[in-house]
Amino acid sequence: MNGLTRVVVLVLSVTELLVAAQKPNIVLIMADDMGYSDIGCYGSEIQTPVLDGLAENGLRFTQFYNTSRCCPTRAALLTGLYSHQAGIGLMTGDHGYDAYRGDLNRSCVTIAEALQPAGYRNYMSGKWHVNRHTGPRADNSNWPMQRGFDRFYGTITGAGSFFDPATLCRGNTYITPVNDPEYQPDSFYYTDAISDNAASYVADHFHDHSDKPFFLYVAYTSAHWPMHAPARDIAKYNGAYDNGYGPVREARYRKAIEEGVISDQWSMSAGAVNWEKFRHKEWDIRCMEVYAAMVDRMDQGIGRIVDAVRQANAMDNTIVVYLQDNGDCSEGYGRNDNEGKRSRFDFKPFGSDDLQTKIWPPMQTRDGRWVRTGPKTMPGAEDTFVAYGTGWANVSNTPFRGYKHDGYEGGISTPFIVHWPAGIIKEHRGEIVSDPSHLIDLMPTLLHAARCEYPDEYLGQSIQPMEGVDLGPAFGGTSITRNKPIGFEHHGNLALRDGGWKIVSAYRKDQPTRWELYDMLQDRTEAIDLAGSNTDKLHELIGKWQMWADHFGVQTWPFETKRDQKKNPK
Repeated sequence: MNGLTRVVVLVLSVTELLVAAQKPNIVLIMADDMGYSDIGCYGSEIQTPVLDGLAENGLRFTQFYNTSRCCPTRAALLTGLYSHQAGIGLMTGDHGYDAYRGDLNRSCVTIAEALQPAGYRNYMSGKWHVNRHTGPRADNSNWPMQRGFDRFYGTITGAGSFFDPATLCRGNTYITPVNDPEYQPDSFYYTDAISDNAASYVADHFHDHSDKPFFLYVAYTSAHWPMHAPARDIAKYNGAYDNGYGPVREARYRKAIEEGVISDQWSMSAGAVNWEKFRHKEWDIRCMEVYAAMVDRMDQGIGRIVDAVRQANAMDNTIVVYLQDNGDCSEGYGRNDNEGKRSRFDFKPFGSDDLQTKIWPPMQTRDGRWVRTGPKTMPGAEDTFVAYGTGWANVSNTPFRGYKHDGYEGGISTPFIVHWPAGIIKEHRGEIVSDPSHLIDLMPTLLHAARCEYPDEYLGQSIQPMEGVDLGPAFGGTSITRNKPIGFEHHGNLALRDGGWKIVSAYRKDQPTRWELYDMLQDRTEAIDLAGSNTDKLHELIGKWQMWADHFGVQTWPFETKRDQKKNPK
């Protein structure tokens, strides 16, 4: 080896050590109310080239689980604990039990709080929705800026107009789309606003804090109802859904098999709505065109965030994660005509500082127009408010049964993409990971990657241990070790995944719990209930679920609320 060669080798070795010593940047992206097959690399016809590209050069997990609903998912994702441990087993109401307080408690830390001691700057853009107190003058101690984030732009609560979102804040201050001093696009659309502010945070970080790593949490409201999207994006899908639900489901099923994200051993679940008998076909076609546009527009925005990282030459050592908060939604918000209520309201235009107080109709646009619902209303524009319904939700969750709220796979399954060139061995990029995984695994995975210790105590408060496992072995092609089953409970919908087996019980009003048993290796679409033929396995898993539920304070639904307890003290 000559002198020049030794110098080159030495320089390369030092460079590799410097890269290895750098803590990775982290971009954690979550979409809202989307199904397993709604992005291209999981079977969809919707154009998602950015996410598809991240998957092609990263990893796709095919058995990653959420909690089936927005607030609990966000609590588990942020804390590395089951949502019940974090205090949000249901939504953001206080029901009098520690597991159902509707507020992130102080015996947990957020990812942002855990990363701060390791030198991370933390940014958030999008939907928060993990606290009870939400008004302009409310207690903000559980808002993002008080839970570890250095900058925040987004909404404190959940759903609402994409053109004038309620509870819109910058930092701790309520704003409106027209009085925000930092962001004034030609036309406001919340998905774009989330993307643009996130991309700005990245650019600002490399300008002002390039010596530090960053964590960016991007929480979209796309594609949650109402179906709102810019006209040019809707036009891209004109005619794509004219043949109804069945052909789209079949095409997605075949493509998902080709992509390797489902097995051809799993039969398609039953269709939910008969297209031929559905009365309002043109309306429902339009609903899906708008839905597709919402997903498409989100992918475009993710592209701008990724470009901001690339422009800083930081993509190699940036972890990008994408997932969804629950399966797609069969809720019927806005699907009934509200014209009969119009005479009761006399709306006037908002001033620039007037806040949109309504999350759903009866409500108005910022310029004072009545917001229309029902089959006479072609969705998409600002003065419409329509959900896309059960038929298309069934398509989005292809090939699974169940929806948002449910413990069936259609309720709790999400795409999960990880892209990290410096951390995923080159030979394994583009691969499929089939090990069962859960939101609780994000905290240990990201802290391990950041070489950051999880705290036993934070601000004088004891912190609960993490519940999840590190997914890092999958980055090198090794199986993930999990010694405990994964438990689920929401609104009385129950489930437990233990290796290749799963039990599930759907809540039925005034009926006892009825458990079903499924072999997830052979039948992940939950078509063949084995509860009657394999009672030993059924009772084994019921016992494990009960131990899980007892440990985490799960209550029988419907349970008494805090108000009920005051009226009827035990």
